[in-house]
Amino acid sequence: MKPTVIAIAAALLAQSLPAIAAEAPPLRYELYVRGAFNGWGTDNRLAYQGKGIYETEILVSPGNHAFKIGSKDWSAEWVANPSASVAVKPGTAYPLALEAGPEDTLFTKQTATFRFRVDVSDPAKPVLSVGRVETPATGPAVDPHAGAGATASLSFPTWDGKQETARFSVRDPQAPLRTYAHSTTMQLRDPGPQYLSYQEDAALPRVRSGNLAFDALFALAAHEMRLDSVKEIRDGNYNGNNPVPCDCFETGEKWHYVWTRDLSYAADLGLAMLDPQRVRNSLLFKLSGWRDGVKPGPQAAGTPDGLQIVQDTGSGGSWPVSTDRIAWAFAAEEVLKSLAPSERRAFAATALKALSNTIDNDRIAAFDTASGLYTGEESFLDWRDQSYAAWIPQDLASMASSKALSTNVGHYKALGLAATLAREQGDEARAARYAGWARDLKRAINARLWLDDAGMYSSLTAAHFDGAPMHKFDWLGQSLAIVTGIADGRQARSILASYPHGPMGAPVIWPQQPDMPVYHNRAMWPFVTAYGLRAAVAGRNVAVADAAYNSLMRGAALNLSNMENLEWLSGQPVLLDEAHPELIGPVINSKRQLWSVGAYLGMVVRNVFGVSTTNEGIALQPFVTGKLRGGVFAASDTLTLDNLRLQGHVLDLTLRLPAAARAGAGAGTSGVYAVERILLNGKPAGSRIGWSELGDANRIEIVLGRLEAGEQAIRRVNADPYVETPAVFGPHEPAIASLRRDGGGHAILGIASQDGDQVRYTVYRDGKPVASDLPAGAWTDRQASGTACYAVEAEFSGWGNHSHHSRPRCLDAGVEIAASDPRVSAGVALAAPNQRFDEPHLAGWGKPQDRFSVRDIELPSAGDYAVQIRYHNGANQVNLGISGGVKWLAVKDESGAIVAQGVVQLPHARIEKAHTPIVYSTPLMVHLTARPKANGAYRIEMSDFYNMSYLQSNSTFSAAGGAEGPSNRFDIYGVRLLRVR
Repeated sequence: MKPTVIAIAAALLAQSLPAIAAEAPPLRYELYVRGAFNGWGTDNRLAYQGKGIYETEILVSPGNHAFKIGSKDWSAEWVANPSASVAVKPGTAYPLALEAGPEDTLFTKQTATFRFRVDVSDPAKPVLSVGRVETPATGPAVDPHAGAGATASLSFPTWDGKQETARFSVRDPQAPLRTYAHSTTMQLRDPGPQYLSYQEDAALPRVRSGNLAFDALFALAAHEMRLDSVKEIRDGNYNGNNPVPCDCFETGEKWHYVWTRDLSYAADLGLAMLDPQRVRNSLLFKLSGWRDGVKPGPQAAGTPDGLQIVQDTGSGGSWPVSTDRIAWAFAAEEVLKSLAPSERRAFAATALKALSNTIDNDRIAAFDTASGLYTGEESFLDWRDQSYAAWIPQDLASMASSKALSTNVGHYKALGLAATLAREQGDEARAARYAGWARDLKRAINARLWLDDAGMYSSLTAAHFDGAPMHKFDWLGQSLAIVTGIADGRQARSILASYPHGPMGAPVIWPQQPDMPVYHNRAMWPFVTAYGLRAAVAGRNVAVADAAYNSLMRGAALNLSNMENLEWLSGQPVLLDEAHPELIGPVINSKRQLWSVGAYLGMVVRNVFGVSTTNEGIALQPFVTGKLRGGVFAASDTLTLDNLRLQGHVLDLTLRLPAAARAGAGAGTSGVYAVERILLNGKPAGSRIGWSELGDANRIEIVLGRLEAGEQAIRRVNADPYVETPAVFGPHEPAIASLRRDGGGHAILGIASQDGDQVRYTVYRDGKPVASDLPAGAWTDRQASGTACYAVEAEFSGWGNHSHHSRPRCLDAGVEIAASDPRVSAGVALAAPNQRFDEPHLAGWGKPQDRFSVRDIELPSAGDYAVQIRYHNGANQVNLGISGGVKWLAVKDESGAIVAQGVVQLPHARIEKAHTPIVYSTPLMVHLTARPKANGAYRIEMSDFYNMSYLQSNSTFSAAGGAEGPSNRFDIYGVRLLRVR
């Protein structure tokens, strides 16, 4: 090259260097579009395009999708309005606030690709715009059933009088392992073709029923079980979103981690029987001991390593706001029945250790001795707004102190399993203790939660200062109460006859919540339906069982997958409500959701063929109804389940149905077929077969005979899915707008209503109803004491659907001591008021070595007091995290003797731009006498306990309590002693 050319090139390069440098990304971190369309994960990174522009394109399905712009660890979280959700319109620019806030939403009626663009040319004022990307037509539609050797179809009526159809085909119906094509006429939730194909797996069982559709749907569930079987897991909140090695089950197509309750219910329903080793691995992943160098408070129980079940991130900062980590026991019990003896021994030892540590600490932190029940959020119903009162997200301590049916049944299961394992391992004292606790808990559930007027258990009690069992119901809790034996035969029959069923199946909660989108509210969840089926089989309720069979088959057939959830009145994977886009849902819905997959597999293996495992062998109890025989199984007299592998034994089962002519004899088509005889390898056998009776390969023949009526009672309800009607919705909860005492000492309540004249009100005093059928307005309690606490419940007149209770209000003003009081000692500096917080406070108190005390407390009168910390915890959002405050509180008399002590919870609380409300902790209840100075005074002391951030499993968590160390800190504003009796 000539020198002049070299010089010119060098000059040009020098001129371009500033331009190149200017094109470096202006942000030092990566940004993502995270929303309901991608499981809130990090699949859609905003790629830098130059000139301050970041972009990504996302294929979005029909719906109203919540989303945010956020970094991988959520340290950056940008929304259009930090005070209110914004409906983002394509083609419009939206300045973004650089702070957390409600999700923005994007509505689309059709599947389309959208380009998300964030302009950060001014990094202090980013701007979001979303535009639809036009895509060319893809050509003529593909016929997935072309060349089929056999076809079948299943058709289902829709809520609006139409019909949807699923078609199935195979090229070679005689092939040992079939490959199925499966299509649907129903618009799918997620983008993609209206068909798919899947092949039977040589290592898994397969079904031949004479109905190609039924065979295919079982193969689909087995196929999806394999898709959920992974060698590594990941989540944006853990390990920097990098893979974590684990031969585990991930939770679904949109959920790539292992979550305790999802795994546990999925395993209990079906997966533990089919892949016990992978379930065991997943269960072990959900155990953790203390972090290196981290110790809990001295009152924490258990072995020095602290091995216990992990409560996943969630409401108020996780455990013990939520205590349903004990659902782990459902899976552990099932996997212990399916593991080979050599594997079982090792896992049983670990399981007992983890269960004991969990049980003993839950007993300390979450057991209410007054009621005999455990506190904590409803199991799996962990989106507070969906199934709790509207005021609860602003006061999560009140949710933490309530008692939930489903969670208490989980504690009952954990206690029973721990007692069994302790007895097996020679620890009779521990076995007796846990068995006794289990018996007491069963009595307490029946005494405190059973509602005679409803014929069902209350799903949950109201919060502290109220505590009444509410007229709120959930299908999981009712079903678990039946299958665990907490409900007796009379109660089981009543529950199965009383819980409402829509035309597509049972909703997970009843009644529905007004002004809430579809997710837990207004939804069916297949795994809950499967527990309803197990309850129906236990109670021999044919009508409820048939409803569950239909619901599970319909959902899988029309959606080409075992979905996470469906709108309950329409059966749709997303119910588009253009007039009310904020109510559209389910707001998120994943294919191959693990517990839905387990539910379908269990429905076929455990319920249709009747195979379950016991510690001693297998049990055989098929539940084939007349409706199944005359419908799905009408074309064949024989069903087979081949290649079921259990503890090294291969089982080929044949279920012989009565001839079609006999099928309806004596009872129409309604009923369930009794087992006439069972043959094992050609010889008569009983309904229970021991492991030692089984060879390597086994032929089991079950012959069904007489059609028995069974129970037929079922409660049917129906409504337009687009209308909030009193037929299926509860009223808004009322409010006590005012509470005062008149000159005669009577309490006067002002009842405020959102629902007008169509509702009537019941007043509760100290958790007991004292007046009912009241209008809104003033009501006078002439029996009031000076310490009474009140709550109000609404009921739709003529419909019987009840609201949640109002926030309680008490007559006693309480003794308030501010953080700035000279009697307070804390060892941290007092922070001045600021824009967000109006009062002086002890900022960031709560390191393990921190101590807080208030001395010289005098009381005006003796009585029962609720001692609470006035605080704020802004470590994370109210629905996220592992950093809820969990501390040990003690009240001492003048001699230093402890009068009362226990755990108090200080969950995450909302943060406002200005004037953030200050909240109260859960109460410590204590009886105190009046103490004039001459007789001394009381003292309050607070020290450390622990929360989930102390566990090694959370050491890579991205937010507070994770990679930077445990977080059990909050701001203290003072204490309150409220006299309640």
